[in-house]
This record gives sequence, C-alpha cells and structure tokens, in this order.
Amino acid sequence: MAMQISLDEIISMLLARVESLAYSAENQKTRFNVMARVLYRKGLLSDEDVLDAVRDEHHLLKDLGLIEEMPDEEMLRAAAESLLQWIKGDAAEIRRTMEEYENKMREMATKEAVKPRIDVAPASTLSQLDKLSGKKPGGGKLIL
Repeated sequence: MAMQISLDEIISMLLARVESLAYSAENQKTRFNVMARVLYRKGLLSDEDVLDAVRDEHHLLKDLGLIEEMPDEEMLRAAAESLLQWIKGDAAEIRRTMEEYENKMREMATKEAVKPRIDVAPASTLSQLDKLSGKKPGGGKLIL
C-alpha cells in the first residue's frame, strides 16, 4: 500500500532538517571558537600559525582541484585576520566588519535596483493590445 505525504508534511520535514543542520553548524563553530581561544591564550596558537594554516588549507584545496588558483597573499591575510577576530573575541572589530559588509550589500542592492530591466509580456497580453489597437495579431510590439 502506497503511503501518501502531503506537501506541507514534506516542507515541515525539510525545514526541521535545515534547522537541525543550522544548529549543528553553530554548535561546531562555538566549539571551534572555544578551543581556539584556549590554545591562543595559552600561547600554543599564534597569529602566524593561523596564517600558515589558512595558506595550507588553500594549497590543499588547489591540489584537490576545488579551486583553480591560490588567492593572493592579501586575501590569505584577510581570511586569517577574520578567524583571529573570532579567536581573540574582538567584538568591536567583528561588529565593524559586519557593518562594513552590510553596507556593501546595501550598495550592491541599490545598484541592482537602478539597472534597467527588460520585461517580456505574455502572448495573451500582446493579443489583447492588438485587439484594442485594431492591428492584426502577431505584428510584434515594443512597449516602453
């Protein structure tokens, strides 16, 4: 006998799974931050160690073919600095970086909203316009 599942049930199951994955990811991030802070405070992890690890990670990604080329040194340093902000617990710098990111996203959204758009009318709308104007159908129209 076939079992029927409603669309609502499927969506609910998927949302529950996504929520579980998000919780798990946050939990892992918290654990990483706690352990990294312990190592950093004890002097077992340095800023240079983090930069070297970021560099090693990108070399591995390149060797595996997951990225085409190594990021430049500036990008590697930026990635390491981002990790170090969390490891050091630098709330003020993290907040500043987040605000900077939000501002960039707003700028991009504003630029995107200003771009010209091309809208295509459905055939039924064009047929209605043909009927209203008295022209024969299928003549093609450019509506501005």
